[in-house]
Amino acid sequence: MSQIRVGVVRGGPSSEYEVSLETGSSVLKHLPTNYQREDILITKDGVWHLRGVPINPQNLPHHIDLAFLCLHGEYGEDGQIQKFFDSLGIPYTGSGSLASALGMNKVHTKKFLVGQEIKMPRDILVRAGDDVIEKTREVFNKFAPPYIVKPADRGSSVGLSLVKTVHNLPTAILNCLKYTDFVLIEEFIRGKEASCGVIEKLRGQDVYSLMPVEIRPPQERGVFDYEAKYSGQSLEICPGSFTPSEKTEIMRLASLAHQKLGLRHYSRSDFIVSPRGIYYLETNTLPGLTSESLLPKELKAAGIVYADFLDHLINLSLDRVKV
Repeated sequence: MSQIRVGVVRGGPSSEYEVSLETGSSVLKHLPTNYQREDILITKDGVWHLRGVPINPQNLPHHIDLAFLCLHGEYGEDGQIQKFFDSLGIPYTGSGSLASALGMNKVHTKKFLVGQEIKMPRDILVRAGDDVIEKTREVFNKFAPPYIVKPADRGSSVGLSLVKTVHNLPTAILNCLKYTDFVLIEEFIRGKEASCGVIEKLRGQDVYSLMPVEIRPPQERGVFDYEAKYSGQSLEICPGSFTPSEKTEIMRLASLAHQKLGLRHYSRSDFIVSPRGIYYLETNTLPGLTSESLLPKELKAAGIVYADFLDHLINLSLDRVKV
């Protein structure tokens, strides 16, 4: 019996190109030996390579049986790459194109989850071309500083900043507009930062929640932004120092968000645990799998071998797993 050919897809025209390379490298390194590894690199300008040689992606069905998606951000998590593999008839890891597009857009995600008894920070959306000063007044009239300013359609906290005064808000908005045409301004919720991954069809559960990670960013940064995530400076504790009831609720909310957004295989949701309750921030449909990423830390805490997790995702993608 021939080996299943797994194409590990990484890179891509995204602001998270470097992180994607690291995720792909990690997957290639730990992929079980019963699979045939095929390294598929997409350059920043969109040129596809198979084993280091440029290739027309339309020819991929001749070379791989399944795509293991290691792309992050634009093109990877917004449904575009998923739509492409759907057109080729190649199965792939992670959520489908529509659910990916929904999960990538923080504004649509929050609207979709309204009515699910999930606490979410108050927010205002700023679009490219809006009057920034007028929007700043609107924000100030709706909720007080400090504020979180971030792209509504990016991942890995790209372009995210913590703004402590309303006077600094216009500059932060303009800086964020360098990354996106849609800027989300949220009230800053004080509390512990938490993240919780879920995996489908594992340990007898339809959606199995991992133990939440507690994230303590460097004090000088005050927020878990892109640099704090990948510099190794943040303290990430798994299991986190949450009360039993907080852990249970974080895990429940991560599973709920995964199911209500129509995601599949796995995801990771982020929260703030505050004295006012647990606030949902966003869901990552293709969580990072680098050595600095949160999901591998959760897998280790749960006693799940990384290679076994990859094997499980492949079997989910091939629809070979039963609860």
